[in-house]
Amino acid sequence: MKYVGPGLMVSVAYMDPGNFASSIASAQFQYKLLFSLVISNIMAGFLQILAGKLGICTGEDLAANSKKYLPAGLNKIIYIFAEIAVIATDVAEIIGTAIAFNIIFNIPLLGGVLLSIVDMLFVIMAYRPDGPMVLLRIFEGFVSLLVFGTVICFAIELGKVSPTTNWKDVALGFLPSKVIFTDINGLYLSAALLGSNLMPHSLYLGSGVVQARMKAYDIKMGLYKIPAKKKTKSLFKFEEADQDNDVAEKYKPSIHAIDETMNYTIAELIVSLITVALFVNAAILIVAGSALSNPMDDDGDGALENADLFTLHHLLTSHLSKAAGSVFAFALLCSGLCGGTVVTIAGQMIMEGHSDARIPPGIKRMITRFLALIPCVTVVLIGGREGLSTVLNAFQVVLSFVLPFICAPLIYFTSNREIMKVEIFEEVKTPTECHELAIVGGAAKGGISHSNPSVESISEVEQYTQEQSIPNAMRKYKNMSNSKATTIIAVIIWIIITFLNFWLLVSMALGVDVPV
Repeated sequence: MKYVGPGLMVSVAYMDPGNFASSIASAQFQYKLLFSLVISNIMAGFLQILAGKLGICTGEDLAANSKKYLPAGLNKIIYIFAEIAVIATDVAEIIGTAIAFNIIFNIPLLGGVLLSIVDMLFVIMAYRPDGPMVLLRIFEGFVSLLVFGTVICFAIELGKVSPTTNWKDVALGFLPSKVIFTDINGLYLSAALLGSNLMPHSLYLGSGVVQARMKAYDIKMGLYKIPAKKKTKSLFKFEEADQDNDVAEKYKPSIHAIDETMNYTIAELIVSLITVALFVNAAILIVAGSALSNPMDDDGDGALENADLFTLHHLLTSHLSKAAGSVFAFALLCSGLCGGTVVTIAGQMIMEGHSDARIPPGIKRMITRFLALIPCVTVVLIGGREGLSTVLNAFQVVLSFVLPFICAPLIYFTSNREIMKVEIFEEVKTPTECHELAIVGGAAKGGISHSNPSVESISEVEQYTQEQSIPNAMRKYKNMSNSKATTIIAVIIWIIITFLNFWLLVSMALGVDVPV
């Protein structure tokens, strides 16, 4: 149970309002695209495991590894795409939250957009990745409550649409359908489901939320000592750069922490993606497929617009019950709030990892949110409800464009033996044997390390020998990079993602009415 948390935070990226919109659009084929949904979740889960593995083995997130190992120019390009992805995702969270506020509390859309700043302020005040583990667990617990709130709402929703749902057709929907391959709209929507389910920021998030538990393990086992004069960063105060201090504070996980946390972390991630993300996305599509199966007035104005978040709420309210519509609105609110929370965290990781900008965390988070607010406020003032739906779909297209550029470095890093190697030590049975290795290292550097009578345990010895000058030739490493089969699968997934996403974009450029 102590490893539960990071996977749930990552799963939020797969059940945000952008996913709602894509699933609602897919409901025109009722349940036939459930198979595409499952495949997209499997592919996303595979890449998400690679992201977690990168963070565990290197002790740094995807952004920090990009800055460290990619050419400076390429890193800047990836950074720009990543920032665009964060803003595009944040727009979806803001729109979903604003619509939920409008439905539940009858707050004007502009007011709902401005109220979405609340979750950003919560993250600014509450999230401390380098703080005490108990505070981090409390923060993860709050996000988990919002996640489970969304799950419960859609479980209730499934129960309410059950009488009008053909569950045999639902079961068949999880099998491949010819609609996916023979109907051009079915293929378009399958590609759109892939783009909405695999969010670029989730890969950064998955690689960056796993270190806290490894550090806690190393501290507990005596394999890592917290720097005595560790500088506490202010949320809003600019501080002078201290490169030496930053290097000294870099945490590198021990092989013991990696072995201890790898299986637990990946297992928790997989379970969270299946039981939370896949369930919610499938439930949205099933509920929408049942509610939108027959053409009808979708919002009470006597006309049929394109199906959107307002559409599904109106149909659930008018054709099932007010409770059904209210439950959907609360699910949308929970999704928007927790989605906004995690995308703000991912934005901080991206800015700190990719760039040299020494901006306080609070200001970094505010910059990202206000950049996302600009198009939302503009569209609400000019286009209203239809404008919000258009922007939501447009930014899903933006995410489809940048996704391949974010995935490629992840696959490269996790397949690189040099990047993924983890230092281990000679097999030693006693502190004396281990200390002798340190003496040899000292001699090789031109000096002799003297005995240290305070070293009495194997964990202390390993930490002690890490501090000595042991020649590189005497160091041993464990290869944690991808196997050939894993690399091949990852590359195939990348090719599929790239082809489908760019095919969508080319089709739109040629004037095709692409349903996204």
